Amino acid sequence: MLKSYRDLTVWQKSIDLVVACYKLSHEFPKYEIYGLTSQLRRAVVSVPANIAEGYGRGSRKEYLQFLTVARGSLKEVETHLIIAERLDYITQSQLKTTLSSTEEIGKMLGSLIRALQKKL
Repeated sequence: MLKSYRDLTVWQKSIDLVVACYKLSHEFPKYEIYGLTSQLRRAVVSVPANIAEGYGRGSRKEYLQFLTVARGSLKEVETHLIIAERLDYITQSQLKTTLSSTEEIGKMLGSLIRALQKKL
């Protein structure tokens, strides 16, 4: 039984992704601090934040809405990472590893969304 959103594996993995993206973006050029660095960090933080906020809402419909926002933010993270790799801010290996995490989280979000939709 879940006592908190913190018990959700998808939330935990999203937090791990936040840490990974912060570490990656720390190495971006300093002139990107208000550009790609900021965009990536805002998007990645949005994933677990929306999972948590949706969990705390009073209705399943609202929870689903926040989960879909989290999924959208995850796609934004993927896009920022691909851009970072193309600009040679991260390696292909770093991109592959991080995209593997985003894919796993995306599948988990999709499963959670489908399970909650069935209960509507």
